[in-house]
Amino acid sequence: MVKELLIMRHGHANDFPPSGQGGGDFARELRDKGKRNAQRVGVWLARNDLHPDHVISSPAIRALRTAEKTCKTSGLNSDIVITDKRIYEAKVEDLLEIIKSIPKATKRLMLVGHNPGFEALIEKLCREKVKRTKSGSILPAAALAHIELDCDWGNIAKNSGTCQQIIRPKKLPRQFPFPGLEDKEDRCRPAYYYSQSSVVPYRIEAGNLEVLIVASSKQKHWVIPKGIHDPGISAQASAANEAFEEAGVLGDVAEKMIGTYSYPKWDATCTVSVYPMKVTRVLPEEEWEESHRGRRWVSVEEAAGAVLNADVQKMVLKLPGALKFSDDTEGS
Repeated sequence: MVKELLIMRHGHANDFPPSGQGGGDFARELRDKGKRNAQRVGVWLARNDLHPDHVISSPAIRALRTAEKTCKTSGLNSDIVITDKRIYEAKVEDLLEIIKSIPKATKRLMLVGHNPGFEALIEKLCREKVKRTKSGSILPAAALAHIELDCDWGNIAKNSGTCQQIIRPKKLPRQFPFPGLEDKEDRCRPAYYYSQSSVVPYRIEAGNLEVLIVASSKQKHWVIPKGIHDPGISAQASAANEAFEEAGVLGDVAEKMIGTYSYPKWDATCTVSVYPMKVTRVLPEEEWEESHRGRRWVSVEEAAGAVLNADVQKMVLKLPGALKFSDDTEGS
């Protein structure tokens, strides 16, 4: 069986980590250009039915984000991505050792990381000379090499592969197809961005129904957890992830929605599915990564009055009915 190796360099990254954040080169985040280019490559993978079975990334933030965004846009959940610290500043010998350890059953492997190690690996594996850009690079930022190998992973060696193509984002469409890969409508973000999910986190305290509201990322107003519905998992699971990240809570998300609402963003309309979530654990402040936001337990009426979006207010006010809750019940 032919093995396929996808070698992808990270996208364009910031020169330095965010202000006040340590980590140096390791912590550099992707720029918007880097994010979009990674997503364009993801669309290309999906259209060419080249989804990887196994994805290994450098743990450097710019590489890991590239891997996650590429996978999501190809239709895979980012959970497929694992990290290996050997890829960061790797030499060819390090990369070969990683590849040799891959299970034989894996057909298509994707590595995400850095030059110059990746370009040196491509030159070692490919029998033919690989074409470079005018600037002399094989893999510019967010580019991907597709190599077919005529051996198992454990026997990979010099000249054991053929370079099928080098995909460079500059040559890919700027816009993203919506809602499917073959549809003609184009949007400025990947299709999955426009389907979102949200939860109304609640608890029963002394017989009273309370809702957890969280400050927005810029701490200008109050919100309930909401985010993009990540590919590969249910809307409920994706909303629960948002609650964990934005509000620092874990809980049980109901199967049945409270309702949906829409709002304009990214030159189109996003649709949000809203679910009740019974909170079972509140993370301590020191364990909550976004504790700078702040959070408050309030009554349903107070929560509805605190959030700005009128549609979100309606969703919050529907919570008691969705739970069939009254002051005379124990709640859901």
